[in-house]
This record gives sequence, C-alpha cells and structure tokens, in this order.
Amino acid sequence: MENQTEFVDWLRSVAPYVHAFRGKTFVVAFPGELVTAGALQVLAQDLSLLHALGIRVVVVHGSRPQVAEQLALRNVEAHFHPNGLRVTDSAALECAKEAAGELRLDIEAAFSQGLPNTPMAHAAIRVISGNFVTARPMGVIDGVDLQLTGVVRKIAADVIQPIMNAGGIVLLSPLGFSPTGEAFNLTMEDVAVSAAIALRAEKLIFLSETPLMKDAGDAEIRELSSHQAEAVLSAGFLPADAAFYLSSVVKACNAGVSRAHIVPFATDGSVLLELFTHDGIGTMVTYENLESLRQATIEDVGGILKLIEPLEADGTLVKRGRELIEREIHYFSVIEHDNVIFGCAALYPFPKERMGEMACLTVNPEVQGQGDGDRILKHIETRAREAGLTRLFVLTTRTSHWFLKRGFVLSGVSDLPQDRQQIYNWQRMSQVLIKNLY
Repeated sequence: MENQTEFVDWLRSVAPYVHAFRGKTFVVAFPGELVTAGALQVLAQDLSLLHALGIRVVVVHGSRPQVAEQLALRNVEAHFHPNGLRVTDSAALECAKEAAGELRLDIEAAFSQGLPNTPMAHAAIRVISGNFVTARPMGVIDGVDLQLTGVVRKIAADVIQPIMNAGGIVLLSPLGFSPTGEAFNLTMEDVAVSAAIALRAEKLIFLSETPLMKDAGDAEIRELSSHQAEAVLSAGFLPADAAFYLSSVVKACNAGVSRAHIVPFATDGSVLLELFTHDGIGTMVTYENLESLRQATIEDVGGILKLIEPLEADGTLVKRGRELIEREIHYFSVIEHDNVIFGCAALYPFPKERMGEMACLTVNPEVQGQGDGDRILKHIETRAREAGLTRLFVLTTRTSHWFLKRGFVLSGVSDLPQDRQQIYNWQRMSQVLIKNLY
C-alpha cells in the first residue's frame, strides 16, 4: 500500500509539468558518443514518452565518432582547425554522409520498437527526416579554408511544423544542402540551435558526453541566466567541449528560446530527470532568471492552497479557505520555479506599532533544505522594510528553532500589536517570535 501511495504522489507531482509542456516544441540533440555508449535505445523510449505526453519533439544527432570511424576505415587522415572544427574535404564529406546515413537508420529503428511489456508498446511513432536544413560554406577562418564544413542558413520550419502537427517526430542530421545542390558537414550544435530558434522551441536540450559543469571553485553549475553564462564563458575555466555547449545554449536563449539544458547522458533517464524534477540533473540556462520570487496574484490561489492544505490538515498551519486567501492574496508572496509554485508566505502589516506578521510560510517538501525558505523570509523582510515596518513577528507551534536560527527571539503575547493580541488563539498556544529589522 505504501508503494502505491508513493506512486500516486509521484504521478501527481509531475502533473504540473505535463500540463505545462503539452503542445510545446522541444529540440533534443545528442552527440554520436551517446550512440557508441549504447544509450540510443533507452533515449528513444524516453523521447517516445515525451511524444506520448503531447510534446512536439525534434531530434538532432551528432556523428563525430562515427565519422572518425569511417575515416579510419578508408585510411583518410582527419584535419581540424585549431578551434576544434573539422576541415571537411571531399573524402571527409563522404565519410560524414556514410555516418549520418547509418545513424539515421539506427535512430529510426530505435523509434520503431514496440514489443509488448516494453516502454514503447503501442507507440507506433513515425520519424521523418529530409532536406530540411539549408547551409552555406563556413569559409576561411584564421587563414584555414574549412572547405565543405558549413553553417546553417535556414531551417525549413514551414515544412517541419505540419509534420509535428500530424504527430511525427522530426529527425535532423548534421548535414545541410545549398541551393546549388552541394552538401555541407555541420556541427550538431549549430543545427540544434538553429532549429530551436526557427521553430520557437520552448526548450533546447543537449544530451552531452561532458560531466555536469562546475565553476572555478568546483561547485556544480545548476542554473544560469544567459548573462551569467556569458560571464562564465569569459572567465575561461570551462573545458573546451563544455564551453562549446554553453556558448550554443546562450546563442539560443538570446535569440528567443525560453530555456536550454545541458544534461550529461551518462545517467539513465537523464532527459526525464531534467524535465520532471525540481532541480534536474544538468545545467539550465534561461534568458531571464527562471526562479521567480514575487508578490502573489489571484492566479496563484490554487497553487497556494495546494501547498498549505497538507500543513493545515496536520495542524501546523491555521486553516484558511479559498475565499479568505482570495481576499488576502495581496498580502502573499510566492516563489515559483518553471511556472510551478514551490513556496509562499504572507505579510500582514500593523502600521500603528510598525510591526508585521509573517504567516503561512510554506515550502514544498520536495525542495526543503535547498534555501527556498530563507529566500522567502528575506523577501518578506524586504517588503516589511519598504512598508516602513521595523519588527517582524511569527506565531508558530512547531518551527520555533528554524526562526531562532535566523535572528528571531522568543517573546510573549503581550509583545504583539494590540489588534493581534485580541485575536490570539489561546487553544493553539503558538509561540511568539520577534525579529528587529533595523
């Protein structure tokens, strides 16, 4: 029974993401290393699940190790520009075509799985590929002619959109074609970024062979604005491969893609973990700060109720009905992440005594211990100071130690504002804690 309850709770917890993502376009790109690591079958299963949830999926694959293998089989020497880009002569282009063709067939086969008792039973997914990428030669860089290495000029979004509307998954290879009929070898990152921009994708997801990015102090980099990411790139401490991924997602975000993710593929189910858990397992870049701490609006009432109802049920919080919260919504602040409310608190002012009551401080149990409570407290303190209040008080029956650690001191009912003393609930016998704000 306990396992059943956990399953139901988990399924309900991911429901907000399912609702938010339905009908949105995700561009998912992965390097050839993912295929050589034997992770293609599982990735196809996970992307098929996204497709079944109503997400419009575009897949972009890389082929660097496969091209290297073809070059070795043909005894063709590989050449690279100092910046890491391949110099593609005619022999290397033939190897790129061969590698892309084999990978396309492998990917189509992976999406064709459908055996009973597997994640893709009854999936019946259609993968569509074609000449959707128009390219041009990259030209001469630092005196080196990159020959048939190219860059994307245009993505045929007007053709791709109807395919997705009809329920197909679109597959893009790192090859593009010019109006003169030439083929060019492209980077997977360039194709993915260009596709995400052209299709106005909600998300661009790179499944990377690189580990989770860390800053100069060896701390994990979980979330950045595009401006912060540019500063990280300028600092120059990232390995070259990680920097290339990061520069690609910055380009996408600055061009209108809402969110971009760099997710190590070494973890099983990495796409699902990144999309359907609060903190994910990779690095996320957004054009603006994703986590928003703001004053609540009437649209937030449902999210607030969902947060506080369990604590009302066990007696931690005083019960409040929907009508009361709707009337008092202007007192509330919320912290949201990816359009889901994960915390809230209310500030009730008592201007005569220049005091304020912080009430209903709540953080989703899934993310407790990650600092959201402290961020909400600081936000409420800021609101109180802006309102001219000099002291903040709370009434609590169970969390006094948390507040004591944050500068509150135990006080008595007689220390409360006169109006608040008159409605003090002597049956609950809540402890009174007060903090000076000056």
